[in-house]
Amino acid sequence: MTKPLPLDGVRVIEVCNVAAGPFCGMLLADMGADVVKVEHPEGGDTLRAWPPINDGYSENFASLNRNKRSVTLNLKDAGDLALLRELAAGADVLIENNRPGVMERLGVGYAALSALNPKLVYCSISAYGQSGPRSQEGGFDLTVQAMSGIMSVTGEADRPPVKCGVPLADFAAGLYASLGIVAALRSAQASGRGAHLDVPMLGATLGIAALQTSEYFGSGRDPVRLGSAHPRNAPYRVFRSRDGYFGMAAGNNALWRGVCDVLARADLLDDERFATPSTRARHQDALLVILEQEFARADTATWLDRFRAAGVPCAPINTYSQVLADPQVEHMQWVQPLELPNGVRTRTFASPMRFSGEGLPVRLRPPALGEHNDEVLGPLRAGRGAAQ
Repeated sequence: MTKPLPLDGVRVIEVCNVAAGPFCGMLLADMGADVVKVEHPEGGDTLRAWPPINDGYSENFASLNRNKRSVTLNLKDAGDLALLRELAAGADVLIENNRPGVMERLGVGYAALSALNPKLVYCSISAYGQSGPRSQEGGFDLTVQAMSGIMSVTGEADRPPVKCGVPLADFAAGLYASLGIVAALRSAQASGRGAHLDVPMLGATLGIAALQTSEYFGSGRDPVRLGSAHPRNAPYRVFRSRDGYFGMAAGNNALWRGVCDVLARADLLDDERFATPSTRARHQDALLVILEQEFARADTATWLDRFRAAGVPCAPINTYSQVLADPQVEHMQWVQPLELPNGVRTRTFASPMRFSGEGLPVRLRPPALGEHNDEVLGPLRAGRGAAQ
């Protein structure tokens, strides 16, 4: 990117592990923030041990920790805690995803650090929030998906509950946290006062379930598992063709007419069961039988070509290897080369955002554990020695 990045000059201290916090930190780092990742000297972030391991380095860790620097501090050591306080005193943001109360007991909670640095934006990510009856319960993506209702609407109606294959709770929390931090930075710049952001994974996961919660509030009924189908719209699901499956979403009457045109089934337009999106949704089991009888006449590629030509949204059921090789992904330059600390070259999915037509660059490879101790902590230690 030729222009200055949006968060150039912002210093972030990340005291986080695994997913939600590191994802938040990476989003800020991608936008130009100087993110210093604080890790325990013995092993560091747990994600460093997650496979696939490429000649000693985790590709999972690399995917969430580009554009950062790493330092090692043992927060049970008084001297290292003092260094963390010094880092926070000169920072704009601190992110932590420990269980509520841990940072306070260590003496590096929001109250203690904001006394040193009133403009500090302090973001706490946790399973259930900093207060309340569940605040002391731990949580991972699986348990939050279960608690939040996500698993009650995921999967087929006659099968056991399943989690979404993507860790929605972790990454929704990271997204909310990054948005909150950027907003709080603007406020701190104007007022001179930072803020303590409380980002619960449960709340973030409920926040992105607005259609499901509003369905309950409006009807008094719990949303249910529908597989790939939609509760209020049809045809809007995965369909079987002669050789496989594809997704097709005719989300309004104009698109429904396009479907009928492709199938040469004008008679379906006169069927009262299928007159509107809502009536089609109510009768979608019957509609599924009719449509799949038609789709059995040709293969997936043929149907995708026909629906695209008619302007009806549709897509293959891609694997990740397939979608990452898609021409649109290539055009957007989302897959970028990435070097691991051992020099091994791999690839990563870079930031999907563009600012004025330019993507956000991979400026720094993911760091080795403690790689930047001398660079970041050295001046602090030298200053302390000189003071003595």
